[in-house]
Amino acid sequence: MHPLVERLRGTLLPAVVTPMDQDGVVAYDALSAYAVTLTRHAIGGVAVWAHTGRGLYLSEGDRAKVLDTWRAATDVPIVAGVGVPKSTTAGSLEEAADATVEMARAAAAGGADAVMVYPLAALGERPDGHAQAVALHERVAAESGLPLVGFYLHGEAGGYPYAPELIRDLLSLDAMLGVKTATLDRAIGCQDAIWAGRGTGKLLITGEDRMYGPSFMWGADTALVGIASAQVELSAAVLRAWTAGDHAGFLTASDRLDRFAAATFYAPIEGYVQRMLWAAEWEGLVPAAAAYDPYGPELPPGERDLVIRCLEDLH
Repeated sequence: MHPLVERLRGTLLPAVVTPMDQDGVVAYDALSAYAVTLTRHAIGGVAVWAHTGRGLYLSEGDRAKVLDTWRAATDVPIVAGVGVPKSTTAGSLEEAADATVEMARAAAAGGADAVMVYPLAALGERPDGHAQAVALHERVAAESGLPLVGFYLHGEAGGYPYAPELIRDLLSLDAMLGVKTATLDRAIGCQDAIWAGRGTGKLLITGEDRMYGPSFMWGADTALVGIASAQVELSAAVLRAWTAGDHAGFLTASDRLDRFAAATFYAPIEGYVQRMLWAAEWEGLVPAAAAYDPYGPELPPGERDLVIRCLEDLH
């Protein structure tokens, strides 16, 4: 078993935002300050290049500099999301796999401790998709030299449902640390995915921002979530209470986090990145000039007001 399994088990890994201006230019001074402040919290690691950080939208140069900024700011483990960059015209499965592997190699070169493999949606439509998915993960591990986190993503953000059999086969790989579930609003899929990993000894990672508390009750033991990119303590308190067996505290902490999730994670789901940036700005984690998500949908001003009112009520 890879030593990162036990190091990360029971911990929270925020999927961090990437501060940008309204033109999509990364604000590196803001990013550096954000990284230093965020990692003062009791977290197990961070996930960069993930959906929350718009990793697939960043240029190759920006991805490298973002990773370097985090590596310089902290000694906690860094998990880098790897997949097919939006700038890549991958017309075939082979090209998509090549792009994913190349991104994983770049993560290894930049000092990442592990990679999280974005699902290739096309595999969900192929009769040999199961075998191809396992082969992709094997190849990423072999060519990057890094341990892996699987990523069951299903919803607006892409991906496809991972069958329990696929999750078990992924977790059987020596290089696999665990599988993250991000099913958004599919409770049955989330339960089945977590239960598929029971008894493997690998990490059962929740990525469920709107089913965060329930996912621990279903068996998740670690968290890698975008909702922790701001207001880290709200997410940490839920995990801490559950791990300690403090069920009354768990209910109280879950209620607080659920209120925040309801103000940030709702349709259009892609708007959650901007909503989390508004939360980070309110908290003082990033300046207003760097609290933009140019890649998400345009949101009405009232949505920002909702986020701020929620934060004021919680504090």
